[in-house]
Amino acid sequence: MRRRDFIKVIAVSAAAWPPAARAQKSSSVRRVGVLMSMASDDSAGQAYSAAFAQGLQQLGWEIGSNIRIDYRWGSGDTERFRKYAAELVGLSPDVIVGTAASIVRALQEASRTIPIVFVTTIDPVGSGLVASLSHPGGNATGFIASEFSQSAKLLELLKEIAPGVNRVAVLRDPTVPPGSGGFAAVQTAAPSFGVELTAIDVQSADAIERGITEFARAPNGGLLIVGPTSSMTQQRDLVVTLAAKYRLPAVYHSFVFAGALLVYGTSSIDQYRRAADYVDRILKGEKPANLPVQAPTKYELIINLKTAKALGLTVPQSLLARADEVIE
Repeated sequence: MRRRDFIKVIAVSAAAWPPAARAQKSSSVRRVGVLMSMASDDSAGQAYSAAFAQGLQQLGWEIGSNIRIDYRWGSGDTERFRKYAAELVGLSPDVIVGTAASIVRALQEASRTIPIVFVTTIDPVGSGLVASLSHPGGNATGFIASEFSQSAKLLELLKEIAPGVNRVAVLRDPTVPPGSGGFAAVQTAAPSFGVELTAIDVQSADAIERGITEFARAPNGGLLIVGPTSSMTQQRDLVVTLAAKYRLPAVYHSFVFAGALLVYGTSSIDQYRRAADYVDRILKGEKPANLPVQAPTKYELIINLKTAKALGLTVPQSLLARADEVIE
């Protein structure tokens, strides 16, 4: 089964779970909270939550029988992150899964004792979430989404698929480490690829539209989306629409950008499955302070030939041969 088809299946499965499947049946039921950065109707978010639940089931946990999962959906809103963090802590769960650095920070502000497992997070040490990767030392541990150097790899891939590009707009959120660190990595790599950079902040839809519209007035431009960040995920449809409107080749960090020309990044589905293993270990008595933060183990390269054709690009065979999925 192709990756995107699996995502559709797993998202539909998650949406189809009956309310009774989340009901507590006995006093021995363990309780897990999950605070997602996306909206509840986001298909990618549904796929992630379903992958996490499947991971728990494969480890012997039966939802509604010996484990209960309480979900909250932040919709990319930091105020909601804080509200739902406090709400989940108030439920006294055995462990909470947080899906972004800003969410984990809100959870730690609400509790320094309830174990937290994070996923799709960049630079947890620099963000102050853990003391070190090998010895987190507090109540949080988890899985790094990517390294800052991955942003430089995105620039390399953009030049490979669109060699005529010599101007690149980097969409980033400068208020968070993935945005500032990712942009710094691109700045370091830019001279070797002979490109001129323009930074576009993604903290509002208006700023994105103004920035891309202005950038597109000159020729030979391309877009680079660094992250992942909650703000970028929230505005992803707008970015894809503007890239198509102005015929700008664009590469992205995450497969949630439907219609993207090229995507390269960590497999989030894989991270949520691995998070289930850490939750299982914590429920069985291990402490997050002693569980090392783990680096990504699976990356995905996805190329959309339909988008390439619309942009008048011919994708090199050498690039197609490396792709994990080619969308036709």
